[in-house]
Amino acid sequence: MRMTPRDWSFLFLLSLLWGGSFFFVGVAIQQLPPLTIVGLRAGLAALTLALILWLRAERWPFARGVLLPFFVMGLLNNLMPFSLLFWAQTMIPSGLASILNASTPIFSIIVAHFLLMDERMAANKAVGILFGFLGVIVLLGGDLLGGASIASLGILACLGAALSYGFASVYGRRFKAMQLTATQVAFGQLSATTLMMAPIVSIIDQPWKLPMPGTPVIVAILALAIVSTALAYVIFFRILASAGAVNVGLVTLLVPVSAILLGTFVLGEDLARRHYFGMLLISIGLLAIDGRVLDRVAAGRRAERGDGAAGQ
Repeated sequence: MRMTPRDWSFLFLLSLLWGGSFFFVGVAIQQLPPLTIVGLRAGLAALTLALILWLRAERWPFARGVLLPFFVMGLLNNLMPFSLLFWAQTMIPSGLASILNASTPIFSIIVAHFLLMDERMAANKAVGILFGFLGVIVLLGGDLLGGASIASLGILACLGAALSYGFASVYGRRFKAMQLTATQVAFGQLSATTLMMAPIVSIIDQPWKLPMPGTPVIVAILALAIVSTALAYVIFFRILASAGAVNVGLVTLLVPVSAILLGTFVLGEDLARRHYFGMLLISIGLLAIDGRVLDRVAAGRRAERGDGAAGQ
């Protein structure tokens, strides 16, 4: 599918919203524990999507056959990756977390290769995965060789989140046959996540015993749930419907840019030179997976050979 100027504008907006999520977590994590942030993000986002469904006069998607898939999707797509990413941001900068999160398509391809018959590994995908993992190695640096450090644990947590998203992308294909709208699917999985998180947060964090957070943290939580989750889901599925999965996947190249800028200029975070080099390698890997740049280079070479033959 070809991207229209409207699609591109939505894509850049989505990258800002998802890049902003790392910034909002960076603010909230200063006063709230990670699991509490996960529960608030899922719960407030589910309430927002419930309102959107009501405004659109769409029914709540809680038929008997979809309840278990919603809980599985909520576990893979929200509970596990959110928890790992938020915990990681207590140890590493938000910009670095966003770079590592950009490896999600790489893990999605690996999972799909082993679990789906129609998603086998192609040559360009193999090259992309190679560059992606080279980028991860650069990001890790010599930390693991010298013994696991706190930063290394944060990096590994982000990679675990990306792997969980990879399983979610494969499992989520089943919702296409359930005749549910994108907003209904998002609402269903976030509602399931909220139900799963409630007892976990109550037992581990006991948030009623926590001191009242300041205004910046409250604003960050509301923005994280309403803007970077509920609204972002609506925009994501809008691009998916009009431009296709390949095009919407380009957002993974843009999210780290906004996250790094916000982390650097607002939170005062600083990334090492190897972090930017690692991001470059991961970006090259994602472009190879996308394939369009390689196709255009090959088409240009064929055209040059054709012009040369015509000139002879």
